[in-house]
Order: sequence, then C-alpha cells, then structure tokens
Amino acid sequence: MIAMQYSFTLPADYDMGIIDRRMRERGPGTDGFPHLAFKAYLSARRGEFGGQENLYAPFYLWEQPEGASNFITGPGFQALTQSFGRPSIDQWMVWHAETAADLGNAKFATAERLPIEPHADLAALRAEETERARQTGRKRDALASISGFEARSWSLVRFMLYADMPLISGDGQIYRVGHMSLPAAVQAVARR
Repeated sequence: MIAMQYSFTLPADYDMGIIDRRMRERGPGTDGFPHLAFKAYLSARRGEFGGQENLYAPFYLWEQPEGASNFITGPGFQALTQSFGRPSIDQWMVWHAETAADLGNAKFATAERLPIEPHADLAALRAEETERARQTGRKRDALASISGFEARSWSLVRFMLYADMPLISGDGQIYRVGHMSLPAAVQAVARR
C-alpha cells in the first residue's frame, strides 16, 4: 500500500465554496477507481480550527502503486493540473492502515507530519507506529488510522478520518472531508 497527498494553498480571500462545489461535483468521478482503497477530498479554511491557510489537499490510500500511476496519468488529474497547476505529490510507504466499515461517513481528517530522528531504530519505530495506528484506528470515533514512512525526507505521516470533529493536540492539520471515494464493493454495501 502507498499513501499519497498533494496540497494547493489558496489565497486568503479565496471563495472556498468553489472548492466545496468541486469536491461535490467531481468527487464521484473517483468512486470505484481501480486499486483505490479510498480518496478523501479534503479542504481547510484559514482561521477555522486554528488553520493558517485555505487548502485543497486530497489524501489517497492505494492498494497498489499501479492505481496511483493510472490516476496521475489520467484525465482527472490532467484536469486538476489545468485548474491549479502541477503539484508536488507526497508519497509514503504505508506501515499500517486501519479502516472501519463505515469509512464513507468521514467528515473530518487530521494529518501530522513528523521528522524521524537521525539514527532512529527504524524497525522499532515501525513497530511503535503500527501499534499506535492499530490502537487509534480501533477507537470508537476513528474511521481510519494510517501510518506511513517517506525515505527521501525521513519523515512519518499519521493520518486519521473521523465522523465527528476530533479533539486533537499538537501541530497537526485539521481538514473537512468534502467527499469520500471508495471501492465499488464498499459503496455497494454502504448503499444497502
């Protein structure tokens, strides 16, 4: 599995209703996308939840790298780059992903990016992060808990999805979820 996120910082006076509308209208276009475990269409508003910027920042969890490659080379991503420019894309090797059956109910997300200390014991860190993701993913209010590793910058990502506004501390970013794209089989079960 790989996790992926890109982010667009928008002007302070940008009408974020445009982003909300974009997520509602274009979000279903990635429902059932091959090899996609989920795509969380995320936004943050300057001044909301302590946020410093207006952001549009989708987060993806891919079952197979082929899915990410097909998406990035496809027409949906091309349309995005025509609207906002070509973003830098952060990618992480997933150490652990815990998701709930009702993942489609996500309304909020948090993301923390943490540096890995020089000479850290990576095996021990992976074990700790995996256990942390398991434990936080099983909390009643959590719908997903992802822990991932990126070797170029030697950093971790901790990503969580929630149905209700989370109580968090630290320097993480809080997002609103505008749409959740899920595999076709998961969507069919959710509609029943």
